[in-house]
Amino acid sequence: MSASTLKIAEQTLLDAHGLKAAQLQQVFGNMLTHKVDYADLYFQYSRAESWALEEGIVKSGSFSIDQGVGVRAVSGDKTAFAYSDDITLNALQQAAIATRAIGRQGGNQTAPILRRSKAHELYLPQDPIASLRADDKVALLERLERIARALDPRVTQVMANLAGEYEVVLVARNDGLMSADIRPLVRLSLQVIVEGNGKREQGSAGGGGRFSYDYFTEEILQHYAKEAVHQAVVNLDARPAPAGNMTVVLGNGWPGILLHEAVGHGLEGDFNRKGSSAFSGRVGKRVAAKGVTVVDDGTIKDRRGSLNIDDEGNLTQRTVLIEDGILRGYLQDSMNARLMKVPVTGNARRESFAHLPIPRMTNTMMMNGDKTQEEIIASVKHGLYAANFGGGQVDITSGKFVFSTTEAYMIENGKVTYPVKGATLIGNGPDALTRISMIGNDMSLDSGVGTCGKEGQSVPVGVGQPTVRIDGLTVGGTA
Repeated sequence: MSASTLKIAEQTLLDAHGLKAAQLQQVFGNMLTHKVDYADLYFQYSRAESWALEEGIVKSGSFSIDQGVGVRAVSGDKTAFAYSDDITLNALQQAAIATRAIGRQGGNQTAPILRRSKAHELYLPQDPIASLRADDKVALLERLERIARALDPRVTQVMANLAGEYEVVLVARNDGLMSADIRPLVRLSLQVIVEGNGKREQGSAGGGGRFSYDYFTEEILQHYAKEAVHQAVVNLDARPAPAGNMTVVLGNGWPGILLHEAVGHGLEGDFNRKGSSAFSGRVGKRVAAKGVTVVDDGTIKDRRGSLNIDDEGNLTQRTVLIEDGILRGYLQDSMNARLMKVPVTGNARRESFAHLPIPRMTNTMMMNGDKTQEEIIASVKHGLYAANFGGGQVDITSGKFVFSTTEAYMIENGKVTYPVKGATLIGNGPDALTRISMIGNDMSLDSGVGTCGKEGQSVPVGVGQPTVRIDGLTVGGTA
């Protein structure tokens, strides 16, 4: 964290409301009259916008400003939390009084002397909303539509959305640490509908990250349009997917969403502390085939899921979850790490100041193996190649998942033959990890579109993986 980031955060979240850092010590003094294990103040200011194009024109646009502070105290596994969109000393004091009931009598801990902490510098502290004029934002969406329509005469509808966010956060803790982050975020999404042969199909594409709108160059627009139109046109010619138990090859990049949902959530600390995950109590044991290494990395430059600090002020990091098939640990926030007697991993995340932080993924991925995609496909006599995914569901306790494909093909005698539609993958996350028989050397991250939901909170995330072969997965089809 640069000195300017902390200065901007203090100006935005403290000075603008007549607060000084020294006054936060008074707030902690109120909270610490009873003994607590942890306490923090989370200040947030955010500006967000969204522009939507449909039927050739930008039909809607929205702009919002939100700010507030969350006050939290933790004692054992109990949490007291209050929040206010009024950032004043009085509101903070009232919230502090409301939270101290959680603490044990006889505390009267000393209020901390706040000290500035360091943070990563993974992205520029810029405001993406101000990086482009309103007219240029409209023109960008119109340009994307023209590109998509020009690619294929069967394109009948184009819908596009441009969104940007500028967020400033400041975290102060009862151990004296005070840290800040300025988080830019942009995303461009495209959906096309094509009609042909008496059928109608759709395709989608998009991307983004922690940078300005300048990222969306002509080359990027062309890439998104080609990807969306290709996906839609492929499905026009797709045959009904067969059903049954078969070998499945997952494509690289976005198909890592299956890893995120079916495995990643089960590796979050809260589920494992409570013993409700299929991975609970299995650290040091084999949970996947040899060669399978899964990491969560919140430190990748400019990525949608990356953060300079987590929402408790801890540095984000690269955490190895599974190494060569052996479970090494879980993703932790401060409370679960303390109760499980393990280090924090910088994975405390919250949707806003009005939400409690919980252990969440950042950028979760499977690392490279030593096979080429061509070798993996050539090894399959009969199976399914899932190139892209839509939505899915998973049961954390059992690990069971169901995922639908948006672009899939049959593999016959080592070659990709014809496209199929309506294929769903059905299985169990922990079991599927043991059925991985080949891992590609083409690992890539998704384009920057992921949003993860947990306990009613949504946060931006990233996923990734190389091409992977899984033996004996159940495919639900339409044939």
